[in-house]
This record gives sequence, structure tokens and C-alpha cells, in this order.
Amino acid sequence: MNKGKITQVIGPVVDVEFEAGKLPEIYNALKITNPSLGDAEWNLVVEVAQHLGENTVRAIAMDSTDGLVRGQDVLDTEKQIVMPVGRKTLGRILNVIGEPVDEMGPVGAELEWGIHRPTPEFTEQSVEVQAFETGIKVVDLLAPYARGGKIGLFGG
Repeated sequence: MNKGKITQVIGPVVDVEFEAGKLPEIYNALKITNPSLGDAEWNLVVEVAQHLGENTVRAIAMDSTDGLVRGQDVLDTEKQIVMPVGRKTLGRILNVIGEPVDEMGPVGAELEWGIHRPTPEFTEQSVEVQAFETGIKVVDLLAPYARGGKIGLFGG
């Protein structure tokens, strides 16, 4: 696996330098050991957002960067962040990197999809108008919302 070194940390933004010719692709997940998050190795995931030049990438952290120092090792996973998909994910609460946070154990899904995927082709999209059931009887009866659009529902 490709390794680099942290050159700069500014809040959630981490700059990482790699060897010449071994720059990770945009959207690749990089792993760093952050002692402030626990004892586990490679416990912080950052995602490459930009190539800065001079063999350096700018990445965005998916958790706290407190405790990171310049010169620290960074591991390129050579793939993007993936999320489990399928029936076993229904009703589960996952964090931004696909780990369960609902204390119900591992998800156990057979499939994982990258979080950066091409949009569906126009021919694959449904054009029929369907009502979006909110479960709130007054809203569903008096002002039903169309499925697939953007809505604002204010409570008070």
C-alpha cells in the first residue's frame, strides 16, 4: 500500500505528501492513526478532495483531527469510502464511513457501494407522480407532498 506523510493540519483539512508518481486519486480514502480517537490503528479516515501539486493532496477528515502531527504516516487505501447496502441496512444507523453507531452489532450486508457514483441515466428514472407518505395524517390529507422532490416541513 502507498504511504505518505502529513504536512499540514488546519481543522478538518489535512495536507498529505506522497512519493513522486504515487499520488492517490481524488475521492480515495486515506487512513491515519489518531491517538485521540482511541487505541486502534488507522482509526481516522480522510478523503482526498484536491491535488495541490508537488506530490501533495488536500483531504477532508471524517472525524476529529485533534492529536494529528506533521510527519505522521498516512495510508492510501486505493479505493473510495464505501457504504453497506441492501436489506440488512434498513433501520440501521451508520456513520459517514459506513460503520454502525446504533449498538446493534455489525451490519452484515453482502454489498458495499462507493459513496461517489454516477447519477442514474434519465431512462432509469421514474417520471410518474407519487405521493410521499409522511405518516402525519393532516399533512398527508391536506397538503400531500410529491415523492422525489425537495420539501420543507416546519413544526411548532
